[in-house]
Amino acid sequence: MKGLWLENKQLQLRTDIPIPEPPPGEALVRVLRAGICNTDLELLRGYYPYTGILGHEFVGVVEQGPEHLINQRVVGEINAVCGYCRFCRSGQPTHCENRTVLGIVNRHGAFAEYLCLPDKNLHPVPDNVPTEVATFTEPLAAALEIQQQVPLHPGNQVLVIGDGKLGQLVAQTLALTGCEILAVGRHPEKLAHLEARGIKTSLADGVIDRAFDVAVECTGNPEGFAIARRALRSRGTLVLKSTYAGNLSLDASSLVVDEITLIGSRCGPFPPALQLLATGQVDVQPLIHVSYSLIEGLAAFEQAQSRGVLKVLLEIS
Repeated sequence: MKGLWLENKQLQLRTDIPIPEPPPGEALVRVLRAGICNTDLELLRGYYPYTGILGHEFVGVVEQGPEHLINQRVVGEINAVCGYCRFCRSGQPTHCENRTVLGIVNRHGAFAEYLCLPDKNLHPVPDNVPTEVATFTEPLAAALEIQQQVPLHPGNQVLVIGDGKLGQLVAQTLALTGCEILAVGRHPEKLAHLEARGIKTSLADGVIDRAFDVAVECTGNPEGFAIARRALRSRGTLVLKSTYAGNLSLDASSLVVDEITLIGSRCGPFPPALQLLATGQVDVQPLIHVSYSLIEGLAAFEQAQSRGVLKVLLEIS
């Protein structure tokens, strides 16, 4: 089969990859669409020493697996877990000590014609959700994870830094909580998507210091972190949603003095993400910049790394 293969920070289109054989408890999924994520770009830059097929945001059709999933469109949670380590036993499977992660850690990903995932990771896509929209399920779930970690209430002042793909989803989901949201970025044309949803926006250099209870950093660069830190009041919460290819410098003393809570946040719940897409409470269509075929995958990655680009999709089959 064809697939986009990463090795030694070099990406190539291969046509000689064997179609995977699903082990017991796993399903074979024919991939329909897949989305290029910032984590894929960070892996390309060496964020983690991964070799194999990239990609973890996908929609596919089950060809081998449980009878109730055969020929169903599905999306999939990306962590394949052991079920018996201390994190699995305590109901925290995304931190499984023995996990593999689709397209990220020891498991081939979605930028190929087929992939394998455990049956229990797969979620049917509602009939009214278009395939290209459903590719946003994984990042939308990641945005919802913030609400699992941080109590948010009407009246809370919340800053979202970053007007890219993830920042857009974070702002839309947090706005549903009733808290006071300000989304900031560098691109007025991107911020306009949020303004159309009734979300207050500003350019990043207009953020007032020490004015927010919660700041969510979605840029993946040190400047975004610095803005988030300056924006927080004492005893505020700084949520990191981005992966960084390099090291991040910070003033640890100021975190102590202001008693800042620093929270890392990544994978989140799929069922509510699918529900938001099915009901239209989150709008992802404006975030789709362009689609490429799998054989144009290298060009798709070039496009995804261009300034100002939102979501680039791969049409697999």
